[in-house]
Amino acid sequence: MLVNARHVKNVPGRKTDVSDAQWLCQLMEAGLLRSSFVPPKPQRRLRSLTRYRKTQIAERQREANRLHKALEDTGIKLDCVASDILGKSGRAMLDALVKGTTEPAVLADLAKGRLRASSPRSEKRSRAALRPITR
Repeated sequence: MLVNARHVKNVPGRKTDVSDAQWLCQLMEAGLLRSSFVPPKPQRRLRSLTRYRKTQIAERQREANRLHKALEDTGIKLDCVASDILGKSGRAMLDALVKGTTEPAVLADLAKGRLRASSPRSEKRSRAALRPITR
């Protein structure tokens, strides 16, 4: 029988390594221990997969935050232009920056979809945000 350790701790008595097995056996005979729920194997696999997916999503967000901080530290405010810096437009702009493009107009032209539709209205803001600081 699988027993939750917290339930055993709450039962008063001595808990040493020597007499532990006998003590747990006596508790079980007296009916003081409840068995823990052990889900079936498919449910355990699903739980494991769900937990893994959750950690992968959190890790992806941590990396996006690191990228955002690195861009901010270099003076490139890509988030002022694209709300999702890892979206299609943001990635295109990042690729251009990696290749050495520093012209704000060229970077602003890489906008796609709804971001492109809003770019004429906010062209000054886009140019200022995408202008890397040269030191």
